[in-house]
Amino acid sequence: MWVRRALRQGLVIPAHPLALTAARRLDERRQRALTRYYLDAGAGGVAVGVHTTQFAIHEPKRGLLPHVLQLAAETVRSGLRARRTVLIAGVIGRTRQAMREAALARELGYDAVLLSLAALKHAGTAELVAHARAVASVMPVMGFYLQPAVGGRVLGYRFWRRFAEIENVVAIKIAPFDRYATLEVIRAVVDSGRATEIALYTGNDDHILLDLLTRHSIGGHRPARMIGGLLGHWAFWTNTAVKQFDVCTRVARGGAAVPSRLLALAEQVTDANAAVFDAANRFRGCIPGIHEILRRQGLLAGRWCLDPDEELSPGQAKEISRVCRAYPQLADDEFVRENLDRWMT
Repeated sequence: MWVRRALRQGLVIPAHPLALTAARRLDERRQRALTRYYLDAGAGGVAVGVHTTQFAIHEPKRGLLPHVLQLAAETVRSGLRARRTVLIAGVIGRTRQAMREAALARELGYDAVLLSLAALKHAGTAELVAHARAVASVMPVMGFYLQPAVGGRVLGYRFWRRFAEIENVVAIKIAPFDRYATLEVIRAVVDSGRATEIALYTGNDDHILLDLLTRHSIGGHRPARMIGGLLGHWAFWTNTAVKQFDVCTRVARGGAAVPSRLLALAEQVTDANAAVFDAANRFRGCIPGIHEILRRQGLLAGRWCLDPDEELSPGQAKEISRVCRAYPQLADDEFVRENLDRWMT
């Protein structure tokens, strides 16, 4: 029950990138430094082996998944924190693979798994639910609505309504980058009667602050809201993101009108995300964009991805520079400068 209680408190959970050398091999020192950065920035959890970590690490021939998961778990456990950090492992593939990865995560001390359904693109609702139940028999599950533009699939109300009935589902990351689809998930959880048990987390990097500020009154039920986030956008400028999250949480809990300054800030965050995630090119440069911010801060040595062809889109670096100049208040460069040497030791 611990993980359910922790997630229900509302957490900032960065989606952990993969630190590589120029030879595209794991850079263990910088990988650990990233984890330490998230902990010191105030994140309540980290998600490893997810889209931002690059799904290619799940390929057995690379042999990366166990090592990357273990590095994060060891670094978190070695940190000096009063509050326990939620460890979430991404699991992918068809049922046998997903169950095997969930068992690995359990063995390494993870608290829950983020379940991608991208491998079951043509499965019907019954097959998808059976798959989720099988994984939930191994580990607590956070559902994942991954947007189709980066490999996900459309998942409608009927699926989410049945998914919410699975006892060991503890949360759902809602990330279709689509308001209609987002509301379908929320409505399905509310209609299931489990809105007080299943924590709703935003993964909509294009709508972060507004997701956290909105109270959803659906069909006369008690209002539901997204109480946290698991986001690639929170893999950089994390210290500032934690402060933004705290402000949004206080406003949402208080039930008062949202101040205009927060609405303006929400638009600034979305504009910054558009540049970093390469929205203009259907998110092709999303992961290199995250790497580029971390490279500029010194946390990463370069933008390298496992796929040599995965690079910034033409003009994306210029767009990233534009938003960095336009919104310096979103960055946490000073925080990183003050602590980088310690994280790298």
